[in-house]
Amino acid sequence: MRFVVHEHQASHHHFDFRLEIGGVLKSWAIPKGPSLNSGERRLAIQVPDHSLEYGGWEGIIPEGDYGAGSVAIWDEGEYKLSEGKDSEEQWERGSLSMELSGQILKGGFSLVKMKGRDLTKEWLLIKKKDAFAHSDWKIKTALTKKKLSELRVEKAPCRMK
Repeated sequence: MRFVVHEHQASHHHFDFRLEIGGVLKSWAIPKGPSLNSGERRLAIQVPDHSLEYGGWEGIIPEGDYGAGSVAIWDEGEYKLSEGKDSEEQWERGSLSMELSGQILKGGFSLVKMKGRDLTKEWLLIKKKDAFAHSDWKIKTALTKKKLSELRVEKAPCRMK
């Protein structure tokens, strides 16, 4: 199954973590971006599902459209579940344990839904302690001046409702 992380300069700079689950890209906005530091937990706010074709898209979403701003692929690759075989069931349960094989994100990660009142969309993305963990991790941007100059203004593939 596929995953993609978009770097998104919209009203607030953030990263969108997307997993192919049930024929769509389940999506979470991660304000600080994913981390390879196993000592950090990153807030991941669930946002609307996106179409699978959105996973390969980069560009500038025009003003007035949902998510207006620059979008670039920060990382992408495959993932497999660490436990079980049903990603939809794990998502519904609120706990996914997976192995990522991306250019940047590698190794074990957990995505865990927070419990409590008014936390229905809040999850945590957690890097597991493994050979790919880095305690001195510093995130690097994909939205460089060169990359921004290559992006075109266009309507993005649809998000799901």
